[in-house]
Amino acid sequence: MQQPKRPRTPRGLKQDGAALWSYGFRPFFLGGAVWAIVSMALWIAALAHGVAIGGDYGGSLWHAHEMTFGFAPAVLAGFLLTAIPNWTGRLPVSGGPLIALFALWLIGRIGMLLAGLIGIGLAALLDAAFLPVLIWLCAREIIGGRKWQNLMVLAGVAVVTAGNLGFHLAMLTAGNARTWLHFAVAGYVVLVTIIGGRIIPSFTRNWLSQRGSQALPVPFGRFDLGTIAVSAIALLFWVALPFSPVTAALSSAAAMLNAVRLARWRGWLVGQEWLLLVLHLSYCFVPLGLLAIAATALGAVSETSSLHLLTVGVIATMMLAVMSRATRGHTGRSLSASRMTIAAYLCLFAAALLRPVADLSGMIAMMEAAGILWIAAFGLFVVENAPMLLHVRRPARAAEA
Repeated sequence: MQQPKRPRTPRGLKQDGAALWSYGFRPFFLGGAVWAIVSMALWIAALAHGVAIGGDYGGSLWHAHEMTFGFAPAVLAGFLLTAIPNWTGRLPVSGGPLIALFALWLIGRIGMLLAGLIGIGLAALLDAAFLPVLIWLCAREIIGGRKWQNLMVLAGVAVVTAGNLGFHLAMLTAGNARTWLHFAVAGYVVLVTIIGGRIIPSFTRNWLSQRGSQALPVPFGRFDLGTIAVSAIALLFWVALPFSPVTAALSSAAAMLNAVRLARWRGWLVGQEWLLLVLHLSYCFVPLGLLAIAATALGAVSETSSLHLLTVGVIATMMLAVMSRATRGHTGRSLSASRMTIAAYLCLFAAALLRPVADLSGMIAMMEAAGILWIAAFGLFVVENAPMLLHVRRPARAAEA
């Protein structure tokens, strides 16, 4: 007599097997943080000791690529694969599909690491597959949940994907790869204005409401949409015409609008809790970075200085803030920053301020110091959060992402 089949446990709900593959934030936050450390250590070795990295990409472009298209997409994937189930009500991607997606990202990192041995053509092929698959997977979940408004987020991811493809194509055809790096960075910054504009006032409102405060963030409205639009236009001009007076004017306007937007979120009222305050402090780099773009367009600041205010200041600090908060929240920990977490934030903020100054001064020692601060920040994250990401299966707190 044939035995009846046991019903399959829905994906994301199994309590056996490795915790690492139960939710997207686990492997991608951990993998992204580890790669942030390893790739930065290799870049410091190249600066300080002339260690050859990147093959025909060259050390500088390899470093820029691995920060923009190696580390950052991993964190972005971890966030999206964790946030989308909250947006749609669908179960998270887990188990085999999650393992396959992470393997695709890891193959890309290995390919870029071995570019000097396998050539940039094969390295590009191995690296380029991850982001299109991530977009397809996220689009499938969003469309399946009929949350059409969240497809706007994937437009930003598509910009990053186009930047990566354009970067590789430029390298293979002797084009300008840095333009495509800037294009991708612009996509990330727009994503910060979209996603940050959603989570920062929401988390702040919840925290202040729980404490009986009547002074709450201004709800999302036309002003926010206008600010995002002006920021996107300014960043497109930065990519296409980085030294134009029009770029300076648009970037200055976008900086002022983002500063006002940040003030409307009342971040000064949450100074007691670093896990929330860090989100506001990270967003401060959006107007700062846009002002730096304006200064660069007018010839007052070097192009690399403004670029690092965006990459380290806006992108990396916001990602570390989201990683630490989401890890605690989705493993059932209290939403309160430990001393180690605060130390990680401070290290990365220091790196974000020191790196542009190092570009202005041209001092290699300052660049190395900024890199060491970066390694310290993500090293502290790994030390504190790896046990939670690898093992903790506590029920998640109320979903926020």
